[in-house]
Amino acid sequence: MPPDRGCGTIASVKVTIDSRAPGAPYEQLRAQIAEQVRRGQLPVGYRLPTVRGLADELGLAANTVAKAYRALESDGVVETRGRNGTFVAAARDAAAREAAAAAQTYAQRVARLGLDRAAAEAVVQDAIRAAYPTGDARPPTG
Repeated sequence: MPPDRGCGTIASVKVTIDSRAPGAPYEQLRAQIAEQVRRGQLPVGYRLPTVRGLADELGLAANTVAKAYRALESDGVVETRGRNGTFVAAARDAAAREAAAAAQTYAQRVARLGLDRAAAEAVVQDAIRAAYPTGDARPPTG
């Protein structure tokens, strides 16, 4: 099998599925679309190709693309509007929802571990300092 299973264009951005990559094809697709949304390359409200259309374009099974779309929807990156299609969700809303879910999961976990509030907050502060090393409002881009 060649290294690139398929290439396709969504808006003006290329999506490539590499059969030699360690990640499953659906995860490669999910990660690439999520990154393009995060960078603003796919605008809010943009209608993604149909599952079958993108599957055909990339040489993937329709179930593979559908799994990627479901994961993106679960992450709040896209929203499905029934038969109208799948659209890029408002990025700020998606990021805020994901951050709130992560915070809730963290809070529940440290409570089960028996950490008091001060200790739990100190761990968060250390993690934030590590993620934002220069004290900037935004994390560094890689």
